[in-house]
Amino acid sequence: MTRTRKPPTPLDAAALERLALRYVERFATSRGRLTTYLGRKLREHGASGEVDPAVIAERMAERGYVDDAAYAEGRARSMARRGYGARRVTQVLRHAAIGPAEIAAATVATPAIDTALAFARRRRIGPFAAQVAERPERERQIAAMIRAGHGYAIARAIVEVPPGAEFDQAKFR
Repeated sequence: MTRTRKPPTPLDAAALERLALRYVERFATSRGRLTTYLGRKLREHGASGEVDPAVIAERMAERGYVDDAAYAEGRARSMARRGYGARRVTQVLRHAAIGPAEIAAATVATPAIDTALAFARRRRIGPFAAQVAERPERERQIAAMIRAGHGYAIARAIVEVPPGAEFDQAKFR
């Protein structure tokens, strides 16, 4: 015996606002992401009347529930602590529909060499490795650092440092 699903009830402005409130209380988000979420809910459920997700997202921002600058700054700091470079952080923030001004303000906080060393420490690369890596492994490590948003010069310099040796950061500052 197969059961038929009851079609979802169409969303009106009040129901969509309740969904938005529930979403922003559970997740740190940006206006763009909230708009995308609400648009998806409208496609899934349908709309009863005129409902604009962008207007609801803007209202959430006016009330202070959504702050793109604070979201960008927090996300950038979190990614920098984990060792991701400015290119990767910028890419993630663009995907979250953060504006260029907020991205620029958020990505200048941490020097590139500090985030690269944090990534190397976490992945046990270069001076943080247990043993000297052979050439194919070094190439994979450089590729991983580049995917993490670091420049080739910094990645290669860190990978070439033997395990346990001090890394000279002066030329990258």
